[in-house]
Amino acid sequence: MTQRTIDPTPADLKRIASDIPLDTPVTMLNLLRFREQAAYPEDSGQPACSGRAAYARYSEIAIRHVKAVGGEPVVMADVLGRFIGPEDEDWDEMLLVRYPSLSAFLDMVGNADYQAGAVHRTAALADARLIVTRTPD
Repeated sequence: MTQRTIDPTPADLKRIASDIPLDTPVTMLNLLRFREQAAYPEDSGQPACSGRAAYARYSEIAIRHVKAVGGEPVVMADVLGRFIGPEDEDWDEMLLVRYPSLSAFLDMVGNADYQAGAVHRTAALADARLIVTRTPD
C-alpha cells in the first residue's frame, strides 16, 4: 500500500521552492480521497461530519486565500474511476487551481489564517497528491 500523504512537510516546501523558479506560473493538480468520517482532533470543537463535508469547510477558507494571492480554481470534478495507475490509488475528486506564480502559492500556504483552516483539510482526507504543473501560456 502506498504511504498516506496529506500535509506538506518542511522538506517538501524547501524542495519545491529550490527546484522551481519562484516566478513560474503554476497550476496545482490535487487528487483527493476523502475519509468516510472526518478525523478532527478531540479538542478541536468541530462537529462530526463526513470527510467531504470537512473538505467543504476547508474549501470555504482556502478559496479566499487562493483569490487573495491572484489564484483561481480551474476545474473541480468527481473522479469516476482509475484507467491507469496503481490499484491502491483510487481518488474521489480532482481539483486544478491556477496561481500566478509558485511564490504566490507558497505565500498562501504560509499564511497563518490559511494554516489554521487547514485543520479541516487534514481531517477530511484519507490520502492526497498535490502535483505542481507549469501553467500553459
